[in-house]
Amino acid sequence: MSTTHLTQTRGRKWRVAGIAAAVIALPSISAAALTTAKAPVKAKIVHTPVSSPLRVRSDRPCPDNMAHVGTSCVDRYEGSLVEITAEGREVPFSPYAAPNGKNVRAVSRAGAVPQAHISMVEAKRACKASGKRLCRAGEWKAACKGPEATRYPYGNTRVAGACNDTNRVSPMNVLHRGERTARTMNDPLANQQERTVERTGDTASCTNGYGVSDMVGNVHEWTDDGSFRGGYYLDTKLNGEGCDYRTTAHAPTYYDYSTGFRCCADEGSLPDES
Repeated sequence: MSTTHLTQTRGRKWRVAGIAAAVIALPSISAAALTTAKAPVKAKIVHTPVSSPLRVRSDRPCPDNMAHVGTSCVDRYEGSLVEITAEGREVPFSPYAAPNGKNVRAVSRAGAVPQAHISMVEAKRACKASGKRLCRAGEWKAACKGPEATRYPYGNTRVAGACNDTNRVSPMNVLHRGERTARTMNDPLANQQERTVERTGDTASCTNGYGVSDMVGNVHEWTDDGSFRGGYYLDTKLNGEGCDYRTTAHAPTYYDYSTGFRCCADEGSLPDES
């Protein structure tokens, strides 16, 4: 089945408000008033410092959209992508298409469809383009388990539906009668089926004291050791329970409808917004 049905992620809409100049009608001034007018008082000039447009490192360990975990900053949300056009503009990149060779960078935003169809190679490149890196296995696991070091983000006992991992539908069964090939598993329609992937942060119970979301279920997340972690919406148990889920079966160039990512950085290395 061939399709080019791609949709954009829900992003922030920036509105630029225009500033209208008011035209004020001045009253007429008589000649007599002009001859008796006092000399104008010289205005005192106050110099107001102008903030620098340069992005500098913050005194805080992590930007608001990243969680402080040990000595690391971890994106609060699964990664999505923006593409940089030839004119230098950033436009949303489809989460239902592979970004191979595209000029993209990673962003972490609530309410976005997380990027799937991404390999470890492309995920590393996207994180680097945003001044970050792909999460290391240890820091990813620490962020997932939370300050209490539990098996799941929300506790030690699995709660069905607390993360996006219950009552889901296999898009391969719906679209391709169970056929699993490179072509079918990268069908752009896969994650557009109902009861598949959820927008970042929408499963409100799938978080912990660090404030990171969706680290179990939703989409697999590549880490820099060549594994992907946390499971996805159809499986969070086959290769380990919850935050201990780890798949090592695929090459760094592998991708399909289930593979996503998240970025990390060293504390104090990023500006306030990244």
